[in-house]
Formats: sequence, structure tokens, C-alpha cells
Amino acid sequence: MNMRFLVFSLLAFCVFAAGPVGAAELPPLSAVIQTLERPFRESASNGAIIKDFKATFTQQSHLVSLDRTQSGSGEVAVKFVRSGAKSRPQALFRWDYQKPAVQHILSDGRTVWVYVPDNHQVFRSPIDAHGASRPDDPVTFLTGLGDLSRDFTVAYAVPARDAAGNYVLTLRPRHPSPLLARLDAVVDRRAVAGDKTVFPLLSTLVVDAGGNTTRIAFDHVVVNVSLPDQLFHFTVPPGVEVLSPSLQQDRQ
Repeated sequence: MNMRFLVFSLLAFCVFAAGPVGAAELPPLSAVIQTLERPFRESASNGAIIKDFKATFTQQSHLVSLDRTQSGSGEVAVKFVRSGAKSRPQALFRWDYQKPAVQHILSDGRTVWVYVPDNHQVFRSPIDAHGASRPDDPVTFLTGLGDLSRDFTVAYAVPARDAAGNYVLTLRPRHPSPLLARLDAVVDRRAVAGDKTVFPLLSTLVVDAGGNTTRIAFDHVVVNVSLPDQLFHFTVPPGVEVLSPSLQQDRQ
């Protein structure tokens, strides 16, 4: 399995754009941004804050150098561990792929594991204190959902709505990054209209500096189901080789 495909699997969610929509028909940009940020802030009310969620997902990744598109699908679970209103939450996550091959990508907030059972190998990468603060890192992006405006310039995409009338935002890192050149986020129009029972983030399109893209869409999202920390822990099965991606790159 291509490691770039695995890295970009850590972001979310897919955008299918429709025709142009006049600016006069759009709500204020700040209202759409706040709809996306508010549930992920520590200051959100108990009834509105998102502490964890799980969903099914579909994915398409296109590698420019190979001119190849690869599709995937599976289940995802994310839990936010908060330690104070002024600090970023720590995101624990687990992506379980059924297609194109069985694989598991998970993190307990300290280590990221990428396990491919058919290869009898698992890749292990630490999340250090400095890396955890990088908004452009696909591994730690989710920790910054509560304050996107701090890390990105945000504008309406062109077109600004998808085929279902949901709002599409374009986020660009305030500091240049090879990992993330642009991220288009689709925000549910019902959430913008005030429905707090709706998960606000429908999908994203991620573009890196090389033009490679990853589209991932969520479906069947359920929130605040008290996911246990143990769900995000990984135990190396007997006979499985533990590898470090950095060491593998050094050998190439």
C-alpha cells in the first residue's frame, strides 16, 4: 500500500461541486466558519460540544506522478481529549479500511500506527510535542477544528455550494507547507441554518503541494457515544514486524 495514500487517509471527507452561486445568496462567511468551529471548542455548551464521533467513509486518492486513482472505504472513530479552554484538544483516531485492502490506522495521541495485516507489518510513528501543534500535518489537523481561522485563511470556494446546496469553504495554510496546499471543506447547510443535531462537516478535498488529492466523505455519523480510550490503543500481534517510516525512507 502506498504510504502517501495512507497519510492522506488521516484527513477527511469529499466535495462534489455544482454550478456557480451568486454571492448575494450566501450567508456571511463568518457564520459558516463559526458553524464549523463552534462544536469543537472547549467553550461550547454541553448540548453542542462534540466530544467524539464515529462514521462510515468513502475515499478517493489521486497520485499525480502515477496518474492513478485509488478508492477506499471503511469506518472511522475520533475522540477529542480536552485539558482546558485555552489549549487544543488532543485527537485520538481510528480508521478501519475494508477496501481496497484491510488496514488499520490509529493513534492514542502519542503514536500513530498503520497496520496492514496481509503484509504482517505495522508502521509506527511518534507524535511529538512540536508536531502536535502543526495545523498542516494530516495527523494532527483535527486538533485545530475549533480555531481554523487562526491557522488558515478561509474563503468561499468557487463554486461556493455543492449540488445539494451545502457550503464549500477553501482553507489555505497561513504558512507554506508541502503537506497541505489547500483544503476544501463542505459544511452542512442545515447546521448553518441552526440545526445543532447535524454534524457540521460533511466532507473535504485535500490537495498537497505536488497536486495529489484525497477526497473523503462521511456518512452515518453519530456523535457523543462515549468512545473508550482503549479503542485507540494498538497491540502488536505476534509475528508482525514493526517498522518506522523514517527509517524506511533513509534506506531508499
